[in-house]
Formats: sequence, structure tokens, C-alpha cells
Amino acid sequence: MFGTESSLSMFLNTLTPKFYVALTGTSSLISGLILIFEWWYFRKYGTSFIEQVSVSHLRPLLGGVDSSAPTNTTTSNGEADSSRQSVSECKVWRNPLNLFRGAEYNRYTWVTGREPLTYYDMNLSAQDHQTFFTCDTDHLRPADAIMQKAWRERNPQARISAAHEALELEDCATAFILLAEEESTTIMEAERLFKQALKAGESCYRRSHQLQHHSSQYEAQHRRDTNVLVYIKRRLAMCSRKLGRTREAAKMMRDLMKEFPLLSMFNIHENLLESLLELQNYADVQAVLAKYDDISLPKSATICYTAALLKARAVSDKFSPEAASRRGLSTAEMNAVEAIHRAVEFNPHVPKYLLEMKSLILPPEHILKRGDSEAIAYAFFHLQHWKRVEGALNLLHCTWEGTFRMIPYPLEKGHLFYPYPICTETADRELLPSVEAVFHEVSVYPKKELPFFILFTAGLCSFTAMLALLTHQFPELMGVFAKAFLSTLFAPLNFIMEKVESLLPSSLWHQLTRI
Repeated sequence: MFGTESSLSMFLNTLTPKFYVALTGTSSLISGLILIFEWWYFRKYGTSFIEQVSVSHLRPLLGGVDSSAPTNTTTSNGEADSSRQSVSECKVWRNPLNLFRGAEYNRYTWVTGREPLTYYDMNLSAQDHQTFFTCDTDHLRPADAIMQKAWRERNPQARISAAHEALELEDCATAFILLAEEESTTIMEAERLFKQALKAGESCYRRSHQLQHHSSQYEAQHRRDTNVLVYIKRRLAMCSRKLGRTREAAKMMRDLMKEFPLLSMFNIHENLLESLLELQNYADVQAVLAKYDDISLPKSATICYTAALLKARAVSDKFSPEAASRRGLSTAEMNAVEAIHRAVEFNPHVPKYLLEMKSLILPPEHILKRGDSEAIAYAFFHLQHWKRVEGALNLLHCTWEGTFRMIPYPLEKGHLFYPYPICTETADRELLPSVEAVFHEVSVYPKKELPFFILFTAGLCSFTAMLALLTHQFPELMGVFAKAFLSTLFAPLNFIMEKVESLLPSSLWHQLTRI
């Protein structure tokens, strides 16, 4: 035992200050590299790499229980409903106000050299086009057969060439749609092509309408022709809105909703709400909300924030936070604040864009309800309407953060809506361009604290770097401190060994040391 102590003491005495500099410097370098990697991984994926590996791989090996696995074999109806709601809220929806790819998205790319759309978003659009614009009977018509292949093409120029090839055979509505969406460089050119598509689409719709009951194939063809016709009329209305003919656009949307009341998947009422707000026709906006802001219908940021805007409009011009704190809120002011809290609970990302606390980018072609993508799409088109109502943004600024006091644990329990879905961040990172592409950082709710391992490696890196610097500057003094630290560290062990020696017979201890 005493031989071991003497050898350890001799080893410590032979260590030079250079050794301590090299040791602490190497430790600082390694911890610094770990810190950089952890920070990059957290910024890109929103979680700690070390934490993810430990939970996913090490915990099962150590016999841990997967928290995602159900603990009981039976699940209550309430839990099942909550699970189904969470899945439905994480569904990706087509953006009702999506821009034109050729006349708007591509123009942004030509000017800035950056891509405003992600591959995932464009792939979802390709799937939508195949769903809405194709059917099993396309092989019977040569032009439709060409367009069926065109919608599957990844290369934009190949799609455009296929559309021109289909138009050489006949006037094909879907070919006009593709050219209007992707080849047109102005809204006026897109409108001209959509009008040609409307003529061809109406002709196909009339023929299939007469034959839809003859067989299931004719019924599928009629359903496809209906989707094509609705899409064309909606895009024509959007062209009118972009070209300043707002009243004409609102009328076209109303007529379309009356003609096809069951096709709610296009969310045409959101296009109508935006046009009516531009016309400042608030009575008609309220009438549309009365129909679609129903408890049985799915909500959206447009529905919730438009309802909040109308209630804020009634009190915002005279609202003063100082006066409200002295006399309390009136009934109308309370209704406006509650409407804002409801909207913020549904999508907490919107206020930062409306209050211009965060910069906007071009909205994606698909959105995730209650996510950052929906907030961008809403604020991109509706910020002007909030600015037009005097005091509305001031009221929003004074009251929106109060929502979070009512829902301290938004992922576990909501106030007026289901708990906030945890899948939004992952889906939004797929839908929205990366930070490198357009300098947009995905908004995360609730705000995540820095993982423990990032803080730990940052502290370790700083501490070891400071030790290396001090050892380099004061080698002798740090050597004395290092020896004193190691002696103190091994003092409890030496104390225990001395007690063991005093209790055991010397002959037995001698035999144990020989072993």
C-alpha cells in the first residue's frame, strides 16, 4: 500500500507544467468541438444530439421504459379523441392564398437567386395535382395521358414542354393550368391562360355531367372535371384580386361557393374573407364568419384572427392601456381581448409577424394549421388589413401575451382548443426554407430552453480553456494547485485505506497485497 502511494507521489512530482497545459488545452478543444456540434444540431433539428442518442439507444439498453409506449392496454375515449385531434391538427393543408409559381415565386428567384419553396412543399403540390387533375380514364384521351405524365415530372421545363405537346393535340384544360401556373411571368398572362382553360374545362364538365351516372369510370371523370373547373374559377378570381378588381373577385368567389357548396377542401371562404376585408365590407365579413366560425367546423388562423380583428375594430380606436388599468375593461373591450386570446391560443406565431417583430418571407404552397407556416401565410396577406383598422395593432400588442398566462402548459392542456400539437416544428422545418436559403428562423412554440448538454459543454469548454491559460501563464503556481487538488481528491481514499489497515491483521493484509 505504501509502495503504491510513493509511486503515485513520484509520478505527480515528475509531471511538468507543459503536461497540464497540454491536458487542459486538449480538454478545452474537445469540449469546444462538442459544443459547436451540439449547437448546430439543436439549431437544425430543435433537439440535443446527445440527449436524443441517450434516450433512443442507451435507455433501452439500460432497461428503461419507452415513455411513448402505452402503460395500459386500454385507453379511454377522451385520450383516443385527443390523439386523433393531434394527428388531424398536424395534417398539412393546401394554402388557399398560395402564390403563382411562375409569376411570383419564380420572379423572386430571378431577383434574389434564392429558392422560396422547399422540395417537400413542391412534392406535396405535385401530389395534389395528380389527385385533382387526373383519373383512371386519362389513357382514353391522348392529351390527358400526356398531362398525367407531366404532373409526375420533377423538371419544370419537362412539364411545360409536355403541356405544349398536349395543346398541339387539343385544347386541354389541365395543360392551360400548368402553363398559367408555371410558365406565365405576369398575372395578366396567367389570367389569359386561365380563361382559355375555363372554356375547355366547362366543355369537359358538361359532357361528363351528362354521363356521370353511366358507370364508375364516368363518375370519376366527372369528379376530376369538377375539381379542374373549381380550381380554374378560383384562380381566375385570385387573378382579379391581384389585378385590383376586388369586387369582381369577391363576386366570382361567392358564385363559386354557391355553385359548389360541398367542395370545402379548397377553403374558398378564406379567399372571400381577404377580398371583403380589402373592400372594408365588414358586415359581409361578419356574415361569412357567422357561417364558417362554427364549433363543428375546422378552424384556421384566418377565421380566428379575422374574428378578433372585427371585435377589436369596435374598440381599438379609443383603447388606452392606462385608462383601461384605471377603470377596468368595458364589455366590448373584454370581448375583443377574449377574441385576441382565442386567436393567439390557436396560432401563437401570428402576433410577432403582425407586430413586425419578425420579418416575413413568401408563404409556402402548403401550410400546417397552428404552425409557423400558417402564421406566415396569414400575415403576408392580412397585415395590411390590421394596419388599416386604427388602434388594432396597439390593442394586439397590449394583450396578446396575456394568453400564455391562461395556458401555462400548452402541450398538455389548452383553454379553448386542444393542446398545442408537438409535431408543428418538424413539419414547419420541412415546409419553410432553411435559414441559409432565405434567412428565416422557424418560430417554435413553446419556446425551448437550451438543452443541458449544450450548457454543460459550454461550461466545460470555458473552464478547461481558463485552466489552460492560467497554467501557461503561471506554470509553477498551477502545478502546486494541481498537486494540492489531487492530494485532496485522494485524501478520503487514503483515510479509508488506513482504517482498513488498522482493522485487518498485518499478515492478512500482506497476503491480500501479494494477490
